Amino acid sequence: MALPFPQIDPVLIQIGPLAIRWYALAYIFGILVAWRYAGSILSRPALWGNRAPPVDKPGLEDLVLWITLGIIVGGRLGHVLFYTPGILLTDPLEVFKVWNGGMSFHGGCLGVLVAVAIFVRRRALDLFSLGDLVCAVVPIGLFLGRIANFINGELWGRPTDLPWAMVFPAAGPEPRHPSQLYEAALEGVVLFLVLRWATHRAGLLSRPGVVAGLFFAGYGLARILVETVREPDFYMPAFPLGLTMGMILSLPMVLFGAWLVRRGLAAVPGAGAR
Repeated sequence: MALPFPQIDPVLIQIGPLAIRWYALAYIFGILVAWRYAGSILSRPALWGNRAPPVDKPGLEDLVLWITLGIIVGGRLGHVLFYTPGILLTDPLEVFKVWNGGMSFHGGCLGVLVAVAIFVRRRALDLFSLGDLVCAVVPIGLFLGRIANFINGELWGRPTDLPWAMVFPAAGPEPRHPSQLYEAALEGVVLFLVLRWATHRAGLLSRPGVVAGLFFAGYGLARILVETVREPDFYMPAFPLGLTMGMILSLPMVLFGAWLVRRGLAAVPGAGAR
């Protein structure tokens, strides 16, 4: 027997033509909470060992603006390029209609990487150390985003007979994996706890790049695992070996993360350019 899907209106408040959606609130609230958490990490110099924190509080405020822009632009362009490139020919103006939905985590990740790289270059900061700070707070937004996906009844899983399967209204009568909740748990809660251990217990902020590496590798592995039970978008081609676009995009993250961890652990604690 499948669990009933909770019928939560994706629109929290409707004021005339203005609709305030849970999905938009997840982005806003996620950025605000992550900003506050990043500030708390910066306010504890002991977490950074014999290194100075990579940015001050005013600099963090500017960084948040850069990252927000990277999330929106990268997420939207990533969705178009990775999943729906056909609209570039059929309806190119749709690329700019963010309110219609369609955001890619991998695109947003690339957008944030570019934004952080530009920010670092303009201010002559340590890229790897600042990357550690940014990556340590990302699971907060991932958790809220996946919960919003669940409320929207989108990105559901493959059919299953497991006792916690759900029938999603837009996915037909078959009970399915609530893959959004799997991702919220793995990419959000579990990954946050791993990075929290790395920053607050293991002292790994003193080794630039390790925390970021744990994030990239951890997210990539979690996403690949969930992709085995997540229903691919119907318009995506069939990739060989049972791969999905999410798997293909996540594998380089695992390799990049492993390289960052190895690089950071091999370096002398506290060493690095500024």
